[in-house]
Amino acid sequence: MKYSMIGLLLLLGSIAVAQGYVPKIEPCPCMIKVDPTLISKCGYLIVPESRQQPAGRTLKLPFVYLKKSIADSAITLFTTGGPGYSTIANFTEITAKSDFFQFGSFIIFDQRGSKKAVPCLDCPEINTALIKGYKENLSIDSLRLEAVKQCRKRLALQGINLSSYNTIESAADINDLRLALQLGKLNLFGISYSGGLMLTVAKDHPECVKSLILNSPLPAFTNYEEEGLVNINEAFVQVFDNCEADSTDKSTYGTLRERFHQYFMKITGKTFALAYKVKGDSQTRQIHYTKKELLDAVLNRMNRWQIRAVPFVMNEIVNGRHEPYVKEILDEIFKGDERLSHGMRYSIYCSEQIAYARKELVKKQELILPWLAGYEFNNVDHAICDCWKVKAEPPGAKEPVYSNIPAIIGAGDIDPWCRPHYNRLIKRYMPNSQLLIVHDQGHLPSFFVNGVDYLKTFIENPYKKLVAGKGVVVE
Repeated sequence: MKYSMIGLLLLLGSIAVAQGYVPKIEPCPCMIKVDPTLISKCGYLIVPESRQQPAGRTLKLPFVYLKKSIADSAITLFTTGGPGYSTIANFTEITAKSDFFQFGSFIIFDQRGSKKAVPCLDCPEINTALIKGYKENLSIDSLRLEAVKQCRKRLALQGINLSSYNTIESAADINDLRLALQLGKLNLFGISYSGGLMLTVAKDHPECVKSLILNSPLPAFTNYEEEGLVNINEAFVQVFDNCEADSTDKSTYGTLRERFHQYFMKITGKTFALAYKVKGDSQTRQIHYTKKELLDAVLNRMNRWQIRAVPFVMNEIVNGRHEPYVKEILDEIFKGDERLSHGMRYSIYCSEQIAYARKELVKKQELILPWLAGYEFNNVDHAICDCWKVKAEPPGAKEPVYSNIPAIIGAGDIDPWCRPHYNRLIKRYMPNSQLLIVHDQGHLPSFFVNGVDYLKTFIENPYKKLVAGKGVVVE
């Protein structure tokens, strides 16, 4: 629903008094190809970098607002996970037949600091350091820390306040976009990190939210670093349990758990070598790798599209067949990820997670999970954050979200990062939320399972209890 012109003027006037600024829209060409039959509005949201200094530096945050009909009233806003990834960069084209329109209009919004935003907290120094480390078999940790320092210095010299790129400010950006576009309440769709972002919107700006759609959400109120290896191990346990229950090849997959544990304990601290040719380079190099790359190859498949390949890949690796899987990881490293803004990831992760993570508890996980000892399960850690130097988010950011807003929460029982445990914690303080735990799916499970569209049912009546079908538990 749109505000009347008089109502809008009164609203914007009250915002200006309360906040010291009015969010604005600057039109621009759409950054993705849009079906000409759609009604589109594309532009930048203009807001302060720091709402504590509303008259200071401003940011430009891109959005794409699409609708099939002028009569569409329901609006869903989507932003991607990470943190550090551009939402718009995930799309090349939107057609009128897209599933995104089954619930009305759709907004794609880029978080502050991401690739398409101005400024972008990009750190090309990081990829350069990683490539140099692998090519020359040098200490990647040392090279990366030096690159982090270089990137921070460069961004600081541009006058960028790195502490302003956090979840609380990003949540306010979403509410400001709604106000600037003269919109009523929104359905907010968040995945992984942005699931936690949408929860922050619900906490700080409840007037903005009609319902929440959260897929594999990571709530800000957890201490992820203290649980990262435990989370991974829980997902592996589910894989092993499935193998032992369902596999017809018991000699191979019935013993996978024990063989996997023994193998990865044995190779802790060991370095391997592989002949590798970088794309576009005629020289074949001896690249060193460790258990990190092997575990990365397994974990990269623990999503809903590749999860069924995980037992086979585990068995291949413990039998010493590393080459195709390590090459796959190296290909990604040398290619780089054009969607990721490392600086934004550091600012959010350091202020929200690392600032509250206790080093001694992070380390204690290795005592009970020796097969995962030494595994670098995140590309942000205390050493990086000591270099990045941003302020911790206030303690209130680590409190659960108490809300009556209706929510649907999707969880895969083999998700190694955002475990069903986290989703149950969210639900505990949100009495109108419903949790779907999807069997045999990893990170970002589908809401459409075995012919049942749970998301459609939820949107049609967010307060109606969902009925579990095959392969799904509803809590």
